[in-house]
Amino acid sequence: MGEDRIIEGYTLGVFASNCYIAAARAGDAAVVIDSGQDAGPVIKERLAAHGLRLEALLLTHGHIDHIWGAADVADPAGVPAYIHPADRYMLDDPGAALGRMGMGKMQVATPSDVRDLADGDRFHFADLEIEVRHTPGHTPGHCVFITNGILFSGDLIFQGSIGRTDFPGGSLEELMDSIRRVVLPMDDDVAILSGHGPETTVGVERRTNPFLLADAAGQLPKLLGL
Repeated sequence: MGEDRIIEGYTLGVFASNCYIAAARAGDAAVVIDSGQDAGPVIKERLAAHGLRLEALLLTHGHIDHIWGAADVADPAGVPAYIHPADRYMLDDPGAALGRMGMGKMQVATPSDVRDLADGDRFHFADLEIEVRHTPGHTPGHCVFITNGILFSGDLIFQGSIGRTDFPGGSLEELMDSIRRVVLPMDDDVAILSGHGPETTVGVERRTNPFLLADAAGQLPKLLGL
C-alpha cells in the first residue's frame, strides 16, 4: 500500500476532536476512527467523494467528544462500531464518564451494532490492516490503532502533551506505562495522528515532549506538581 492510500482527518464539534477516514485506495473498503459531533454528514460526503465503502467505526475510547456522532456514522452504513468493553458504558451514558465535570445525563444515540475491541485484534479493510493495542490511562478502555507507519493515538499522546487522567477511571501511572510500552518502541518516523491537535511523529515527541522527557528523567511528578 503506497501513494494511493487515503488518510483524511477532520476536526469536528465544540470539542475540536479529530475524526479520521482510512483506506488503501479510492473505491475500496474504508474505516472511520472516532466520530465527534457532526461527524455523520462529513463522513458521508468524504466517503462519497472517494467512492469508499465504509466497513467499520473504530472508537479509541468512550468520551463524548469521540463518540458523539457514532450512531450517525455507523448506522446509515449498516456497520458495527467497535469499542473496548471497559468503555462500553460511556456510549449509553457519556455524562457518567466525565464525573464531576460531566453535564448530567446526556442524550446521545448509541450505534445499533456495538462490538468489543481487544488488545492485539487485527482488522483487514481490503489491503489496509489495522492493529489494536489496549492503552489504558486516559480511560480504562482506551485503545490506539496502528497501520503502516501511522499511529492513531486518540487521547493517549498529542503534539507536546499527553492525555489527561483526572476523569473517572483515569490513571497517570497506566497512561505513562501505555506510552512506554506501545509508543516509545516505535520507529521515529511513525506518524502520530491524535484525537486533538496537529500531526506529529514518535521521534519528535521522543525528543521534545516535556512529559516524556520528564518521565525519562524520573521527574514527571515534579513537573505535574504531584
